This record gives sequence, C-alpha cells and structure tokens, in this order.
Amino acid sequence: MSTKLHKRKLGNSGLEVSAIGLGCMGMSFGYGPAADKNEMIALIRSAFEQGVNFFDTAEVYGPYTNEKLLGQAVAPFRNEVVIATKFGFNIVDGKQAGVNSRPENIRKVAEASLKRLNVEVIDLLYQHRVDPNIPIEDVAGAVKELIAEGKVKHFGLSEAGAKTIRRAHAVQPVTALQSEYSLWTRTPEIEIIPALEELGIGFVPFSPLGKGFLTGKMNADTSFASTDFRKILPRFTPEALDANQSLIDLLGEVAKQKNATPAQIALAWLLAQKPWIVPIPGTTKMHRLEENNGAAAIELTSDDLNKIESVAAQIKVHGARYPEHIEKMTGL
Repeated sequence: MSTKLHKRKLGNSGLEVSAIGLGCMGMSFGYGPAADKNEMIALIRSAFEQGVNFFDTAEVYGPYTNEKLLGQAVAPFRNEVVIATKFGFNIVDGKQAGVNSRPENIRKVAEASLKRLNVEVIDLLYQHRVDPNIPIEDVAGAVKELIAEGKVKHFGLSEAGAKTIRRAHAVQPVTALQSEYSLWTRTPEIEIIPALEELGIGFVPFSPLGKGFLTGKMNADTSFASTDFRKILPRFTPEALDANQSLIDLLGEVAKQKNATPAQIALAWLLAQKPWIVPIPGTTKMHRLEENNGAAAIELTSDDLNKIESVAAQIKVHGARYPEHIEKMTGL
C-alpha cells in the first residue's frame, strides 16, 4: 500500500491519530494461543510503515504480555505514535477477576503500564469497564491527577453509558470512548454517538469487523479453539453464524462494485459515519493488516451508504453480543 493513512482528530481534544488504528489484543490473548512475538513485532512495525500511528493495548491482555510486546515493537519510533492502554480489572493468579477502579489501583496500574510499555507517558488511558462500586467522578479525578503529574496525556472510557460519560467529562475532559460498534453492533447510535458529538469526544470502535465475522470468512461450519473466547459468544454459534450471513451478502455486493473486500467495506462504512470515528481492527496477519488499512482509501457515496442502510435495516442480527454475565459489566 503506497498511500499513507490520513489522520483524524479524536473529538475536540486535538489528539490526532491515523484514520485506522491497530488493536493489539489478539496478538497475546483472547483468540487462541499467543502469536509468535517476533512476528508480531514485525507486524506492528509494518503497520507503522503503512501510516498507522495509533496502537491499542491493556494490562489485562495476556495479562501484561501485550503491553510489553507493544512497548518493544514501537521503541524505535516511540515519539511518532500514540499508545492507548487501560486499567479497571483485578488480576488474580494471571486471570481477570472482576472490576477494580479504586483510585489507588488506577495509579498502581498506570505506574506498572509505564514500565511495561517502557515509556515516560501514556498517551491515552482508558477505564476498561465501568466499576459500579466506584463513582465515576473518583475515577476521572484519579486520572486527572496522573495527567497533572505528566504520566498520562488523555483520558478515555470504554463501554460506558451516556450518563457516565457526561459525569466523567465534567471532572476531566474525556478524549475518546472505546466501545464495540460495527454493522452488526449498532447500539451506540441510539444514545452514545449523539452524546459524543455534543461533548466533542472521539469514538474508537473495537471489534469493527465483528470479531472477524464481517470479513466474510466464517459460516456455520467454522470452529473455534478452546482458548478462543468466541466459543462462548451467542453470536458465534453455528445457528447464529448461518442466520447472519445476509449481512455478509450485503457487504459482498457493495465490495464487488468497489473492487474491495467485505472487511474493507465494513471499515469504510464506520469511517463514513463521523469524521471523529477511528476504528481499531486487530489482526495477526500481514495481508489482513494491508487489507484493513486499504479501507481508508475507499469512498462510499451517499448512494452507497443509503443502500447499505436500507438493506441492513431489514436484517435482524441473531445472537446476543455477549453472554449475560459479561454484558452486565458494560454500561450500555
């Protein structure tokens, strides 16, 4: 890909990042065994060469190993990239064990993340999930202190509801919200996107390719490794994968007209929704990285978007996003 990715600003914060970022979670965690470290370092560096300057990680990915990997990979060009990481979970014996956004834990995690990433400042620090036991004002206040100390530059929230976002923003301006958003998860359109627009907050959709489904490479026969968390997701049962193929048919049809792939259309659709939306698809494959970044060059006309909208409106997505016990941890 010869063209460099253009840049976008995350809301009114002035934080400028590549139009498409790179989610690094799957390199270490979540989708089966961790990928080869040296290959992932090469992938991250290739992303940078292609114009990606926005990289997303979290302490819980691994846990801990993903931050170290990213820190090592971006070391040669640290000052030219924006690194986002997250706090908000208890980690016990190497496993996620409930939420924890107590101010003292936020500080502890931030200090540890700085060391693992081998950086002097965290560009964007998200609360990973809302903690129902800690007032969001206390969370925002703790990050505000870290910003005042020069340890963090920007504050973000993940999967928070509109009221929570407003309360946090009143204490410490929120630069970005990271939540799931794609053609098959459109809940944020109801309350979240209007609130972000009003407050001048950027939106960073995770799973913009529906955890791989919107690439068009899955069907009822697709099986997942025992360590792949999609195995427990209602939307990835054979029945749901089969029922949701009509969404892939739609993407495939538009892709043919644009000489693109379904994944590229799914990403281009997100980019066309608002100028302050920056998706962060994850991958462990070099050809997928190039494919994803190529989406930024695809222009969807208003006719294209209207067509996608009218067909998508008639498609009912089958299967819940998460099992109920996980969905309860979101603020949506």
